[in-house]
Amino acid sequence: MPLHMIKLCVGVSEVEWLERRAENGQPLIVHTRMTPKRAPEMEDGGSLYWVIKGSVLCRQPILDISTLGEGANRRCEITLEPRVIRTAPLARRPFQGWRYFEAKEAPADLTTADATDLPDDLARELRELGAW
Repeated sequence: MPLHMIKLCVGVSEVEWLERRAENGQPLIVHTRMTPKRAPEMEDGGSLYWVIKGSVLCRQPILDISTLGEGANRRCEITLEPRVIRTAPLARRPFQGWRYFEAKEAPADLTTADATDLPDDLARELRELGAW
């Protein structure tokens, strides 16, 4: 099973922002300070799950993880597919940086049939109550 990553989507209040960003077809590059030690596991079918306003709402498949620079200028670049895949809402507390995210913890992808016009907050609450 692939290993995933979870990260806060700081400054973004809705999944639609990521979807609009993905429309240009260009991969999204996310910068982090530290390179994951388990990067090869994530490059083999893993995704970056985005936490938006306190809930995991979507994911983007990871294409590449690379380290650039040396010393104080060293940083990690995570290249993501432009495709944004919505997931079932999953509440998540704030944290700094990124975390590994095991496949067994990851929320299920939403299919077109699952997608609704419900606000994300209401969908999350229904999911937490077990009604959805």
